[in-house]
Amino acid sequence: MMTALAAAKAYASTQGIGGSKPIGGAAEGGLDFGAMVKSAMTDAMQASKHAENQIKANVAGKAELIDVVTSISAAEASLETVMAVRDQVISAYQEIMRMPI
Repeated sequence: MMTALAAAKAYASTQGIGGSKPIGGAAEGGLDFGAMVKSAMTDAMQASKHAENQIKANVAGKAELIDVVTSISAAEASLETVMAVRDQVISAYQEIMRMPI
């Protein structure tokens, strides 16, 4: 099972937002997790808007169908990645809540 940190690192490496910095607290010099999630959500929203614009352009006859399919696929992949990270964070939170004090 993949941990939330491993999922976040995998996403950051594929998106190029983490660079070579460790994912940790901002005080450690790493990328702030909240900022990374916000960036991922922004990227997903931009990909969705781009797909919508491609659909509109295709309807107007200004874009090819392959461009529409490609942009929809990219938006879907981006959203699935964000949802996977979200699921891992929720799972980690639930594990922490089950720990005895």
